[in-house]
Formats: sequence, structure tokens, C-alpha cells
Amino acid sequence: MEFRMLGPLEAWHGDTSVPLGDLQQRFILVVLLLNANKPVSAERITEVVWPDQPERRTLVRGYINKLRKAFEPTGTSIETTATGYVLRVEEDDIDIVRFDRLRGEAAQAQQDNDQRKAIDRLREAVALWRGRFLEDIDIDRVGGADVFIPDETYHDALGDLAELELVTGDHRSARDRMRRAVRTSPDNQKYAEFLMRALIADGDQAGAIRAFDTAAQALAESGIEPGTVLRNLAERARRGEPVSSLPSRPGGFTGRSEELVKIEAAAAGSDERRAVWISGAHGTGKTGLAVEAAHRLRHRFPDGQLMVRLNGFTPNVAPMSVSDALTQLLTELGVPAEQIPDTVGRKATLYQTHLYGTKTLVVLDNAASPDQVRPLLPETPECFAVVTSRRMGEPDITEHVRLAPMPPADASALFQRLTGQARVRGRAAEVAGLVKRCGYLPVSITIAAALLRKHDRWSLDHLLGRMDDSGAWREDGAAIHASYRELDVHQQRVFRLFGHLPGPDVDVVGAAALIGSDIATARKLLDDLHEVCLLEEVAPDRYQMLDSIKEYAALEPRDLAAVTRLLDFYLVTLANAVSVAHPFDRTVQPPVDRESPLSRTFSSQDPALAWITAERDNLMAAIRQAEPDHAWRLAALIWRHFNTANRFDDWIDAVKSVRVDDDFGRAHLLSRLSTANDRCGRHAEALDLAEQALALFTRLGDVPGEAAALCAIAVSTMQLGAHDEAARHYEAALTKYEQVGDLRGQGHALSLLGYLNEQHGRYAVAVRQHEASARIMREIGHLQGLAHALNNLGANRQHLGMIDEAIPDHLEAHEIALELGDSCVAAYALTNIADAHRLAGRIPEAVHHHDLAARAATGLADAELQARLFRDRAATETDRGDLRAALRLYQSLLDVAGGTGNRTHESYGEIGAARTMHALGRHADAVPHWNAAEAVYRELDQPEADEVRLERAVLTCACGQR
Repeated sequence: MEFRMLGPLEAWHGDTSVPLGDLQQRFILVVLLLNANKPVSAERITEVVWPDQPERRTLVRGYINKLRKAFEPTGTSIETTATGYVLRVEEDDIDIVRFDRLRGEAAQAQQDNDQRKAIDRLREAVALWRGRFLEDIDIDRVGGADVFIPDETYHDALGDLAELELVTGDHRSARDRMRRAVRTSPDNQKYAEFLMRALIADGDQAGAIRAFDTAAQALAESGIEPGTVLRNLAERARRGEPVSSLPSRPGGFTGRSEELVKIEAAAAGSDERRAVWISGAHGTGKTGLAVEAAHRLRHRFPDGQLMVRLNGFTPNVAPMSVSDALTQLLTELGVPAEQIPDTVGRKATLYQTHLYGTKTLVVLDNAASPDQVRPLLPETPECFAVVTSRRMGEPDITEHVRLAPMPPADASALFQRLTGQARVRGRAAEVAGLVKRCGYLPVSITIAAALLRKHDRWSLDHLLGRMDDSGAWREDGAAIHASYRELDVHQQRVFRLFGHLPGPDVDVVGAAALIGSDIATARKLLDDLHEVCLLEEVAPDRYQMLDSIKEYAALEPRDLAAVTRLLDFYLVTLANAVSVAHPFDRTVQPPVDRESPLSRTFSSQDPALAWITAERDNLMAAIRQAEPDHAWRLAALIWRHFNTANRFDDWIDAVKSVRVDDDFGRAHLLSRLSTANDRCGRHAEALDLAEQALALFTRLGDVPGEAAALCAIAVSTMQLGAHDEAARHYEAALTKYEQVGDLRGQGHALSLLGYLNEQHGRYAVAVRQHEASARIMREIGHLQGLAHALNNLGANRQHLGMIDEAIPDHLEAHEIALELGDSCVAAYALTNIADAHRLAGRIPEAVHHHDLAARAATGLADAELQARLFRDRAATETDRGDLRAALRLYQSLLDVAGGTGNRTHESYGEIGAARTMHALGRHADAVPHWNAAEAVYRELDQPEADEVRLERAVLTCACGQR
């Protein structure tokens, strides 16, 4: 027998509808179904069906008998027990139970990377819904929010299904499904997003714009603006162009027809190796071939063409890390910086997720090794990658194209095409000799042709003579050397300076600092080198030198004074940018005693952040190569940028190479390394680093540094469970901040003290401390600090039962977080709002805000946040009655706590698992969790230890035994 509650209440036996009687009888059946296989007393049934009429209890038996009679042909029974009536039924015969099971199986299938199974299960799950849950029953009379299966669960399942259909390329199924969904919920932004994505993927940009307009109109009726995602999708539809970071098509590209055929065949084929690896010596034109091939393949990959330069063999520049490459690719795919995860594994997962269901081409230029490339190769068969490298690829991951110097005929044709046919007509022999002197290498041929174009009175013989007299450092470098000799002394100097450029490129202002000139002079010199193909302009006013040319330029010794000028420019400009972008960090930033006449200043946060973002790769390269004093100051200053973006491991990786030769610099780096490791969940390592920093700051008499180190020690100590010690360090830090008049520091320390008092149940004390912190942060205009303080203040008001006062705190914190673009703080605010609704008994609203919090936290590598989301959602699932879901969440919480060593999260996970297993009747399994919870509480000296002991004392099952 099948019972249907996801819509009007129905019961079916095979193809036959089972009559369910009048409204009172249907109410009784709902109560039994919601408690299937469990006894329900006659008193409880009476309360539901005839509220405030206990005398009607005598009618219950009659209605039960009517149901028994209706069910008799089906074999379904209603038993009478000592404690009430029990509806005996296979739980999977109830559609709400089957719906939850199917969603769980879909989630597991996704974890197992079985997308087809996940789609099948979700399609089956959403098909169960025929309308609103029990839409013909007054659900408040059967328990209201305590039993209500909110529409959000259906919305979530529908959204999960649409996402999977999109990433697997079934755009039309997603389109048709979301059209129906949008008709019923026109103001649902997630539905509108899925519909727009499906329409764009199907090539219907106009339909996507109409879908946006419909959603915007529906939202406007509620006074809401469309979100960023919808606006971006609408802009993409209006633009009608996919993402593309390919450079322009190579001018004068000639030859390589066999290689192009092979690349195009690989892209069109069904080989599991969805990549081609182009290898060859320097100057053979690997990048040019890759870019030409990519342009020819654009029609096959309409969803985007991405390109990243991996600097595998770039002189004086470290190969790009896999982490940085993934960050660049995710940025090109439109992922906001704050949503890019910190770890390589999570970045790779997000990258592959964005590629699924798309036809995207990825060009990975100048790879150092297969290990660098492997995580960057698309896994979806609809995408393709083109890799270039001086090294051979591995046959298991790519098709291979080996690039030799050009055939003589093609080399001659390239030279003729670049110089113009009229100039070389009838001079085939001279052209052949010239391209031979160039080693048949496209780069050298291009430079030789540029030299001939510049000197319109030169003959081919004269050019060849200049190349023969060049004294090139190697045979194939004759064209480069000849071109270099034609430069004036100032141009030659700039050419040599680029040979030791610490980063992959430089803008015209940075180049002026390097040269030691004004900007106009620098721009003229750069244009001169670009004219003869010795520099490439990769973006307006931004230049780079090809590796094969840079090797020649780097032969001369490094001009230390010039490099120092560039590093001074970076250091002073970065300090200016950080002081504007993060004004409340000025007291903890290291002083910069350098000067740079060309350093940039910034009037507002946006241009400051834009400069840091644009120069990030150059700044990180400078950190790795600079002398200690520049290196540690650059690392300390740029730390805030990585901290805000939750990209801690990227920063740690760069700082590993820094060797600091003074205690002041070492202390600053150790303090920041401590915070970075703590945010990554490495609390013990963070504690050791902070203690080293404190010792150095104390020796130096640096009071602000001491305060910051004391806070870092306290944070890690608290995470590791030594709460009394943490309190002493927080109070010491507060005293130090008061000593130097640092209001930001005082507010920060007060907020942390409040959080610690919250852990020990001292909520009134915590409220006063968070109020003081919020007051300070509001007074000085520190919005991020204010958001943190408000979140903590609201959480403690919840503990005191002040729900109505708490929610406005969290809403303001969320509003500030959105303004700042801080997804982490936004997620904390949303999970706190969910907690408040749960405590007020508003379970559907709680679940909705938990979902919003999870979305805000997507991609953030913050172990503390993930633990909070698991913990809070588990509590809501418990109150909702889904104990299995709650147990899964508590187990996830324990996994996070085990990885980070956070004892507070461990205590929440252990007691949550213990109580949930007890409620599920798994008493033997629960005992170890009871014991562990009691032990952790005892270790943390928290009152919950005695509460757990007393709780167990009254249990008669195995849970009461120690």
C-alpha cells in the first residue's frame, strides 16, 4: 500500500485508490503516518482532531476501525498496543520517507562521482511531489512546523537536479524543468539562475534575457534587486560571447599544417586523453602554434577558451604553482575571489565542477612538468586542453606533438610573409640562407623580419651580413643579437634589464621605476623594443619578454640598483594600497622606510584592491627572489589580501622561501604564519609560531606586536582546549592594546574574550564584552570588526533567550558582510539567524537560512566555519525529527574536529552523536560518544561535564553505563 503526502493526502493499493473517509478520519491517518510503526495514544489523536474537546476521545476507536476496514484488502494493519495505536507499514511506502531516502542516495552517488545515478534518484524524488505538502490538510492541527516538510526541501532537490543536468550537458531537460518551476515561483532567484544557464548553454541568449527580466519584475514587487549571479548571467547573455583569455591570433602564422591537423583530430576524437602536448626546444613556436590551434578550435568549444602562462622555463621567474594556476583559471571562469578555496584539492574540485557540462578549451603554456599540468587538465570529455612545454609529456595523459624547427620552405614563406613579397621577390636563395642562419626558428625569423622592416634601405645581404657579424651566443640567436646591436644604448639597457625582471611581466610605471626614468620615456623605450619584436605587449601598457629572448637578455650581470628601484616601487605602492584597502590594519603593518618617486597612491578601496590583484603574480615572484628586507616586508604587507580571500596556503607557500636576517622581520612573518596555519586548522603549529613571534616582539619592545602575538597564542590555545590559559593571554593582549591606544585591537580582544566566555556559559559577561567591542568598532568605522562583534553579540543573546534582540544583530552583520563581499562573515550571520529561528520553533525558516549559509560558504577553506555549519544544522535536523541526517552532520563535525584538534568542536560532536544514537536506539554505539563527551567537557573544565553525568544517571539503557 502506498501513502502519498507530498500533495493532497492519498492512499493507493496498486492502481486502486483507497477511500480515506471524512476530514476527522484523514486527520487521524496523518497522525499515524507521521508516527509510522510507533504507538500514538488516543489522547494525542484527540488533541489533534478535536482540540480542547477531550470528551471526544471515545470516538477515536470508531475511526480507527473504519481505517482498518478500508485497509483490510491491502494487508496494512493498525495494531492496538498498551500505549496506543500503531500503523504497521513499510516506511518506503510513505512518499515523504521515500523522498528523503532518494535524496540521500543521490547525495551519496555524487560523493562517489556517479552523476548518472544521482540524476536518476533526484528525478525520481522530485516526481513524488504533486503539490504542497498535505495541501488539503490543516497542518497546524497535526503538529505544524514540527512535522512540516518545507517547500525548501523540494526546491533544494529540484536545484540539485538542475545543476547535475547542466554539468552533464543535458541542458534541455534542465531548461524544460526550470521553466515549469519559474512559472510557479517567479521570484525564486535560484530557479531563474538555472533557467538562464540552461538557455545560454542551449544558445538562446534572448530567452535568457527574457528570463532575467521576468525574475527582476517579480523581485521588484517585493522590493528586491536581482542578485549578482543573475546580473552576471544577463550580462553574459547580452554580450553573447563566451569567456576568452586567448591572445590575438599570431600575425603571419605560416606552416605547421601537419601539426594543426593532428591537434584538430585529437580535439575532435573520443580518446580519453582530452589533451595534446606540444613540446620542442626554445624558439620553435610552441606558443604560436597553440594559440593558432586554439583560434581554429573556437567553434568546437563555444563555452570558453582559457589560457594561463605557467612560466615553466621563464628565466628568473619561478614556475607558477598549481595553486596559483587554478586561481587564475577560476578567476577567468568568473568565480569571485572570496569564493576561491584555499587548498589545491578544493580549487581543483571547484575548477572541474565549473568545466562540467561545458565545451571549454584550456591552453596551458610553458609547462614545467606533467606534475604541474595534471591537476589543470579538464576531466570532462566535452573539454580539451593544449599544453606547451620544452619537456615531453606523459603518454597516459596527452596526445603528443613534437615541434622541430620549421621546414626550410615554411621558414622562407614565414619570412616573406612578414617582410612583404615585394621586398624579397626573386631573392629565394638569400631568404633561404637567412632563415637557415635563424635556425629555422619562428622567433628568430620574426625578429629578423622586424629588423628588415625597420630599415627599409637594408638589403637581404646586408641583414645577413649583420647577423654573421653578430657574435651571437649560439647559432640560432643571430637574429636576436643582430637586432640587439641595432638598438641605441638606452634601448639596449632596457633590453638587458628585462632579462632580470623578477616577475612574468611589468606595467609601464613599474618599468619606469626599473629603468630609472619618467613614465613617458619608459613608454617610448618599451614601444621601441615592441616594434622590433623584442617585447610583447600582453595588455595595454603591460609588457613581457619571450623566454627564448629573455635567456639572451639575462646573459649580462643583473643591475642590482635597477632591480632595487623596482622592488622599492612595489613595496611603497603595496604599502599605500594596503593602507587604503585595509585602513584598520595600519597599526600592525611593518613600517616601510623606502622611497619611490613613481609609487602610486590611491583615493579609495576599489583602485587599491585592483592594483594588488593586477600585480599579485609579480609581487609573489618578488617575494621569492628579493633580498630579505624587501621580501619579508612585501610578504607581511600582502598577507592581508590573502587573508581576506581565505587563501592561506598560497601565501604560506610563497613565504617558505623568505630568509629573514633580522628579528623584527622574523617576528612579523611568524605572527602572520601563526594566523594562517590556525585558519587552516593547524592549531598546534600555529601556537608554536605565535610563541616564537611573542618572544621576538618582547625582546624588541614592540608592544603592538606583542599584543597581536598574544591574541594569536590565545586563539590557538583556545582551539586546543586550554581555555584558562587562553583567557590570560586575551586579557594580556587587551592590556597591551590599551597601553598603546589601539582601539581596533581592543575591540578585537574584547570580542575574542566574549567568545571564550560564551564557551563556558557566561553569557551575560560575554554580551557585555561583545557590546563593548561593537561600540568600539562602530565608533572607528571598522565594518568588518563590527560584523564579527554583532554576530557574536547576537549568538550570546540567543543563549539568554533574547531571540527578538538577536536577529537584528545578525541581520546587520549579514548586511555589512554583503557590502564588504565577505562570504565567510555572511555565512556565520546566516547560520546564526538559522539558530535563532530554530530556538523560536520556526523550523522551516531555520532550514532555509541553513541552506543560505551553506551556499555562502561554498568554496571557502575555513575549517572553523565548516564545523559551525555542521553543528548548527545538526541541531536543527534533530528538532526537525530527522535524526539520521543529524547523526551524519555530527559525524562530519567530528571529522573536522579530528583534523584540526579543536576540542570545543569535538565536545559538540561527541555529545550530539551520543544523544542522537540514543534516540535512534543504538545504545551500544552511543556509549563511546557519551564517554568521550564527558571526558572532553571535564578536560575543558566546563559545567556540561556534570550535566552529562546527571543525564546519563537516569538512563536505564546501556547509555547510562560507564
